[in-house]
Amino acid sequence: MSSRPALAGILLVLASAILFSTKSIFIKLAYQEAVDPVTLLTLRLIFALPFFMAMGLLTSHRAGAPALHRRDWTTMFLLGFAGYYLSSLLDFMGLQYISAGLERLVLFLYPTMTVLMTAVIFKRPINGMTWAAIAISYIGMALVVWPDIHHVSEHLALGMVLVFGSALAYASYLVGSGEIIQRIGANRFTGITLSFSCVCCALHFLLVNPLSALVVSHRVLGLGITLAIVCTVLPATLLANGIKRIGASKAALIGAVGPVATLYLGYSVLNETLVGIQMGGTALVLTGVLLVSLNKG
Repeated sequence: MSSRPALAGILLVLASAILFSTKSIFIKLAYQEAVDPVTLLTLRLIFALPFFMAMGLLTSHRAGAPALHRRDWTTMFLLGFAGYYLSSLLDFMGLQYISAGLERLVLFLYPTMTVLMTAVIFKRPINGMTWAAIAISYIGMALVVWPDIHHVSEHLALGMVLVFGSALAYASYLVGSGEIIQRIGANRFTGITLSFSCVCCALHFLLVNPLSALVVSHRVLGLGITLAIVCTVLPATLLANGIKRIGASKAALIGAVGPVATLYLGYSVLNETLVGIQMGGTALVLTGVLLVSLNKG
């Protein structure tokens, strides 16, 4: 892996992680209004769907675009179902019960899951530097959210289980996406896969809610659009292109900066506390991410 594509991949994944980290802040703001998780998620994906459909169609009709077979369509449907629909649904539900900071800690268990899945499925050994990066990153994340653990609701266990399920679903998406992205292209893959996830979410909404539930306040509508563009379309595209350059395992580990970004956004937007131990955790997370970025093995 040459240094320039690797650096570009690192920056793409880093930008994706920061944009994704704003999601829980906007969801918490939306929950201050009378809106349920399925409706909010549906608004997010409805506004994102045109972008993903356009991306998939445009890239599919480019000269030299490889033909898609039944196995490709099946793979992309399953990845769209697990990676964005199911993962997002469980995450949105979990955020009803736990704080944004704790949600970040549980959700960002996915780098460990991704590395372990990749090692088992593709027989790729985990070197010492990567193990060290994992340890440093997660010690740092534990410190970042530690003060928040003492202020959770009585539904802590339910919220943590839901977000853990979200992390597992997202890890499966990262592991399953590497090979097909290399073959058909990052933008084409993202457009088609996330279109499938939007359809799954719309079907879910129609099964449990009347169409009138989509009539929401202007504030919730604005947050839904923001969730679609800033927290879905842009970071998903950046992530897919980053994975193409540096691989799924490193992409997952670099994404560990997400909890740090959420912490500072929570402090500035939601007036959440920021104490010394959290600053120390931030430094450890950034150190772990740097080790991953420098480790080319």
